[in-house]
Amino acid sequence: MFVTDWLLAMTQAFLLAGSALFSIINPMGGALIFTQITAERSHAERVALARKIAIYAEAVMLASLWLGSYVLAFFGVTLPALRIAGGLVVAVNGWRLLMAPEHHEQRKQSEAEDAKDIPDDVAFFPLTMPLTTGPGTIAVAIAIGAARPPETVALTAFGVGISLAAVANAVAIWLAYSWGDWITNLLGPSGVRIIGRLAAFLLLCVGVQIALTGSLDALHAAGFGHAR
Repeated sequence: MFVTDWLLAMTQAFLLAGSALFSIINPMGGALIFTQITAERSHAERVALARKIAIYAEAVMLASLWLGSYVLAFFGVTLPALRIAGGLVVAVNGWRLLMAPEHHEQRKQSEAEDAKDIPDDVAFFPLTMPLTTGPGTIAVAIAIGAARPPETVALTAFGVGISLAAVANAVAIWLAYSWGDWITNLLGPSGVRIIGRLAAFLLLCVGVQIALTGSLDALHAAGFGHAR
């Protein structure tokens, strides 16, 4: 029973963090931009660059998931406030992507044009930040990390789940960017937009859930309702 509960908690954390991060990162959409930026490079060079971006992105996600809430706590920001604010940021991002994905894509296209002018190693800046794991991804990761349970056993399952989610998204980035030209030809702009809209709706739902959890925690801390 203990092992089953632990695996269930880990799976829930993995699905929550994995879906939220995947939605905001959108590896397939990023692969289109990556392909444009690296159009003059060989396939082997793009694969090597994609591997670096995946490693950097994983480091950004893990640091945000595990350390982001502590940094904010240092400035006196409570967990309920962090969850409400983070959930609203996530929900707003999801709503904006859902209603106007073309505008979001155009903004990233503009950033991609600027990136073309940088001749040196562009793996971390600007391909990892802000094009792949920018402020939106960091905000999502911090909000997810703030939901960590206080119990040791539950915290272990939660930690393993969100860490695996970061690894899974890093692998998705690596695969999508490595085969960005193939994905572009297979899906086309319309297919990528459809996937982007589905991911945006999921991101909106995740943001609402995070904000709702923070609101319930705030009400409970104020003496309303009962402990969950």
